[in-house]
Formats: sequence, C-alpha cells, structure tokens
Amino acid sequence: MFEQIINAVNSIVWGPIMLTLLLGTGVFLTIGLRGMTITRIPYAFRQLLKGRKGSGEGEISPFNALMTALSSTVGTGNIAGVATAIGIGGPGALFWMWCTALVGMATKYAEAVLAVNYRETDAAGKKVGGPMYYIKNGLGKRWKPLAFLFALFGSLAGFGLANTVQSNTVSQVLLNNFNIPTMASGFVMALLVALVLLGGIKRIAQVAGKLVPLMTVIYLLSTLIILAVNVSAIPAAFALIVDSAFNGTAATGGFAGATVMLALKMGVSRGIFSNESGLGSAPIAHAAAETNSPVRQGTIAMLGTFIDTLIICTMTGLVLIVSGVWNSDLQGAAMTLMVFDATLPFGGNILSLCIALFAFTTMLGWSYYGERCAQFLLGPKVVMPFRVLWVAGVFVGTQMSLGLVWKMSDALNGMMAIPNLLALLLLSPVVFKLTKQYFQQEDTQPEVEPN
Repeated sequence: MFEQIINAVNSIVWGPIMLTLLLGTGVFLTIGLRGMTITRIPYAFRQLLKGRKGSGEGEISPFNALMTALSSTVGTGNIAGVATAIGIGGPGALFWMWCTALVGMATKYAEAVLAVNYRETDAAGKKVGGPMYYIKNGLGKRWKPLAFLFALFGSLAGFGLANTVQSNTVSQVLLNNFNIPTMASGFVMALLVALVLLGGIKRIAQVAGKLVPLMTVIYLLSTLIILAVNVSAIPAAFALIVDSAFNGTAATGGFAGATVMLALKMGVSRGIFSNESGLGSAPIAHAAAETNSPVRQGTIAMLGTFIDTLIICTMTGLVLIVSGVWNSDLQGAAMTLMVFDATLPFGGNILSLCIALFAFTTMLGWSYYGERCAQFLLGPKVVMPFRVLWVAGVFVGTQMSLGLVWKMSDALNGMMAIPNLLALLLLSPVVFKLTKQYFQQEDTQPEVEPN
C-alpha cells in the first residue's frame, strides 16, 4: 500500500501538470527576460572564465560554485536518462530536451539571482542561501511554512537519489566490470566522501572544481571519437531528431514506435530531471559564491543547464542515434555501454569510470544541499550529525535493494519544485528589475575584470 501511495505521488509530481508548470515557468521567465538567457550566452562564458577568482563576500569562487552545481546535475541521468528518453520516446525526445534546456536556462538564472540577492550570513559567518531563504526573505514571514517545506523535502531527497542510489550504482559498476566486492567499494567511497565533507563547502567546491571538468572532458572526448567514426551518419541523425519531434517515430528493430506526445513527455521529463532547472537545488551552491552581483552569478549559473543538457546530453543522444543502437532491445545505460564497448578500446571501462565519477560528485554536491536544508530547519547543531548520516548512507546504499528508495526520493525531489516554482513566479519582478538595472549599466561601460 505504501508503495502504491508513492507511485501515486510520483504520477502527480512528475505528471503532465507539474511538467507543464516547470516548462511554463521557464517560458514565462524567458519572455520576461526578453530572451537574455539565450542572447547573453557568450557573455556568460566570459564571466565563467573570469570567475576563478571572486569579487565580493562568499565562501567559494563563482567558477567553483558552478562546478559544485554541475557535480550534482551531471550524473547517471546524462547516460541512462537520455538513453531511456530516446529508447521510449524516439529520437524526437532529444529535440524536446533541447527546448526544455533553452527555457530552463532562464529558470536556473532566476534561481541564482534570487539566491544571491536574498542570502544570509549564518552564525559561523558563512554566506548561505537558496529557495528557503528567498522564500522567507523575499516573500515575507507568512510564506515561511513554504520555505520549511522546501527545506524538509530537500534535506530528505538527497539520501535517495544522490546518496544511497548513487553509491549503489557505483558499487554495481565496479563489481560487474572489475570484480570489486561491494563491501570494499562501499567502505572506500564512504571514506572518500567523509574526507571531503569534513572540509565543508570550500573543500567540496575545490574537489568539484577539479573532478567535474576532468570527468566532463573524458566523457566528451570519448563521444567525439565515436561520432568521428560515424561522421557520415550525423546529418541524417539531426534530420531524424527533428522529424521525429513533430511526426513521431515508426516502429523499427526492437523499438516499439512513439507518438509526438510521447517524445515530448520523455524529452521534457528527462531534460528537467537531468539539469534540475526549477527544482531549487543549484541555487544553494550559487548562494555561497564570492560575488557582489546576483545577476553576474545568475549568468554563470544558467550555463549549468547549457552544459548539462545542450552539450553532454546531446552528445549521448547523438552517439545512440548514429550508432543505430537506439532502436535495439537494450534499455537505459546498457545502450550507451554497447556503443562504447563496440567503438572504443576499453570502452566499457571508460564509461564505467565516467559513471563512477559522475555518481561520486553527485554525492558531494547534494551533501551540501541537504546540509543547508537541514541547517535551515534545525540550526547549526545539525551539521555534524547530518554529515555522519550522509557518510553512513553512502556505505549502506551499496548493500541495499533500492527500488522503493528510488521512488520515494524521486517523489521528494519533485515536491521540492512546488514551493520553488511558486517563489520564482511571485519574485519574478525582482529578477526582471535587477537584470534590467545590471545590463543597462553594463552596456554603457566597458566590461572589466572583477577585482
């Protein structure tokens, strides 16, 4: 009965109404910002390159804030999630993932702008922020229960999708490919996570600042080699993606066929699930950035969605389509594994390494999100017990069967979006005003390096 209740909740929080709300919020913000999040992409990359050193109060550099945010979004969803979307919805699902990302950039931008604008200094003198703070400080005291709901969902959700499920995934990959016992991999992972968490957000950001670029480069280089081998099939792949998005996909091989609506549903749901735009997680990391400008950090934050979906997910999707494996009988990550194995020397090992790194950094990034949510609810005294529980969860996850845990955390993850989206819509005038003021000043003077 409990599992049936969880399934019912999931059907709502990840159903058509919620997906429409997530997508609709992105469209509304994109229009309100006059497409700035698309036209200012080159500007955003310039700010990212300058962001290795901060220019204001905060705990971590703007660059490392983005790497911390990416550490939690670039994960198994970029491999298994994309494969699932295309395997069920057809190649057209990738087109709708692109559309979701383009409007999702505005959502991610608005989240970061509000997170920096309404952040606080905690008892330890550290800058903290996120949806729970911009709900409380931006909407007023009567909205505080909504902030508590977000913090409650956020503090619990991570123990599923970003903790036990991730460590379980890594332990199974290491067991299947390298015969490493799950007890051993669980102990080592828990130890490594503990060593990082002891240093707080600064150490998490330092590790993410090194691991995220490394794992991204390894994965993208691997997919580029596969695309180079199949270069003649790339134009036809793009044509198939666009055609399938508007006409559906006929049944071929092991593929059962897909309608336009199925492609749309899978593309939107997997796209949002991958880049987390609207869920309210990433702004918690961006609130800790050393910056004196909410808008500047917002432009850096929106690149998280661009990199996660428009680059990494696109490369995965193209690899599956040009190789023809998308219409086989395989499902999920097994599709991607087949292509890597068939095309690259030690391809299976390379993909296993990428999955392990993706999952490990997700555990680090989400540990900070959960910790900040827990601190908002219970105060600074909860930080150390939370870290202990998080490390224990990493080991426990390697020894569990996680079907129900996955569904529960999936529901909590979706429920985080409800208070966050409401706050984004109500505080959108603040985002529009800050953005207009910033770029009016920026466009009338030469762009300068942050001090």
